[in-house]
Amino acid sequence: MTRRMGVALLSLIGIFVAAYLYLYKIGKIGSVMCGTGGCETVQLSRWSSFLGVDVALIGLVGYAGLFALALVSLQPRLAHDHRPARLLAVLSGIGALFAAYLTWLELFVIHAICRWCVASAVIITAIFVLSLLDARRPRRAEPG
Repeated sequence: MTRRMGVALLSLIGIFVAAYLYLYKIGKIGSVMCGTGGCETVQLSRWSSFLGVDVALIGLVGYAGLFALALVSLQPRLAHDHRPARLLAVLSGIGALFAAYLTWLELFVIHAICRWCVASAVIITAIFVLSLLDARRPRRAEPG
């Protein structure tokens, strides 16, 4: 249960990071606070969209989905069920792979680093690790 609570908390933080970047992207925030200028370079690059959808919006929807699934999985009747943890592991694994791809683009194609994007990559990786650990925990006998 503690790992799923951690996933919920990290997903909530991810929602705030992705929402901040998305609000910048749609012009609701004047500038993104980064300190290096790399964030604006990354956010305004042609790589900030994937299949026509803004990457920050993909992150926002993804984190919201993980948050909802983590909250549902905290219900007592699902406490010993491995299926929610496995689903969290699969979905966050996809997110971690996508974050790795985006980080590769930042390093080798865009040549700029967005600190907020790095934070998001760390968050989704931590969610993946927690979900994987939760999915792999030994099953306990349910009270009879």
